[in-house]
Amino acid sequence: MKLFASKIILVLATVPFLLTSCEDLLDTEPYQQLPDNAAIVDATSANAALLGAYSTVQRNYSLNYPTLGFLPADNVRFNGTLNQYLQTDQNSLTPDNVLITDTWTILYQAINSANAIIDAVPTLTDPVLTEADKNRITGEAYFIRAFSFFDLGRGWGGVPLILKPTRTVNDTRGIRRSTLEQTYDQVLADLVKAEELLPEAATRNRAVKKSAQALRARLHLYRQQWADAEAYASLVIASPSYSLIAPYKSFSTAPFLTPESVFELTYSNADPNTLWNNWFPSSLGGQYNFQPTENFITTLNGSGGNRTSLLASVVIGANTFTYGALYSRAGLRDDPAYVLRLAELYLIRAEARARQDKLDDTNGAAADLNAVRTRAGLGATPASTRDALLLAIEEERRLEFAFEAHRWFDLVRTERADDVLGITDSRKWLFPIPLVDIGADIDLADDQNPGYK
Repeated sequence: MKLFASKIILVLATVPFLLTSCEDLLDTEPYQQLPDNAAIVDATSANAALLGAYSTVQRNYSLNYPTLGFLPADNVRFNGTLNQYLQTDQNSLTPDNVLITDTWTILYQAINSANAIIDAVPTLTDPVLTEADKNRITGEAYFIRAFSFFDLGRGWGGVPLILKPTRTVNDTRGIRRSTLEQTYDQVLADLVKAEELLPEAATRNRAVKKSAQALRARLHLYRQQWADAEAYASLVIASPSYSLIAPYKSFSTAPFLTPESVFELTYSNADPNTLWNNWFPSSLGGQYNFQPTENFITTLNGSGGNRTSLLASVVIGANTFTYGALYSRAGLRDDPAYVLRLAELYLIRAEARARQDKLDDTNGAAADLNAVRTRAGLGATPASTRDALLLAIEEERRLEFAFEAHRWFDLVRTERADDVLGITDSRKWLFPIPLVDIGADIDLADDQNPGYK
């Protein structure tokens, strides 16, 4: 893939903006710009900046990114009229899609927050801030940056690698769009630093060493580096801090932060996760925008085991409405966003082992697959050949992570989006670069992902 240019500058494409003076236009600042009053100068401001970076990540995972993970695939359909979701559901995205634009923007905001911390914290001299504190804060920032670049890479392909804080409109000029390989190289470099700096701890809603190792296992899976994916998944699976908990519903039942969770994002009534609202029928206070497809309902009821708890139903008159119940805390709105779960590490290792022809049910792919199936109340897999196991693992991932940010990206990374979804134009397997970014600089006119001209 050739290199592309991008400036990542916010364009306010509204009529009032277009009617402002030329002076106002020239004063437009990049959306990653750090305000002067956000300087990181001591322990208090360093910790506040880190919480702000997590908050930015939370904004994407309370609706946007999970939606991009499930709605383009076959588990969920959109039951509404909003164009940004209809386009996503129908795999007919356009560069001005609001969901795409908002997700991309927030990802770069998280990256810029992480950049500010990485740039400032190691050199702080506040006596309250110990060396261990500085390492931890910086390590968490490296994790956030790695996580954000990874989500950009798997959604859009290679992206501009902005690695310094953006303080003026000129700070991003000349930064070319990298290839996907270069983007993933940067993710790996950041995870190596994060793993080096982060503590060994069992904290589940802040990055720790095992969070970095788990994300690295996912990265190696996407890069088809099977031995490394197996090795890093094994590091997390072997830790006594993590375990699969039964039944399936247990990991998503309050008070959360269970041993199943390697990394999750925490919400509260004051800082809510809004996904439940899109799943619940109107009779339960929701909008019922997202509905499980009939095919998924049939498949889950037939072979999902106790994962049928992902579904609930309500009877209104003569009609029964089935809805997704992973996010169900309508009253408190504090459902976590499940980012890295131990079940994923088992299935990463299962796939990595199958790709290496390690197939047996003792220390091979079948054993890892069966660990997840057993927790779901199912018997051992009947699959025994390499190809059969890979298809069984794909199906297990479909059921296990049905309403999380996985299904679409799984089908794209394995190049099965055509076989499963019938999307023959592989150019549509990547999202379009937002129009506001392309339009921010005339030099970017030819830099759109193919298929979105």
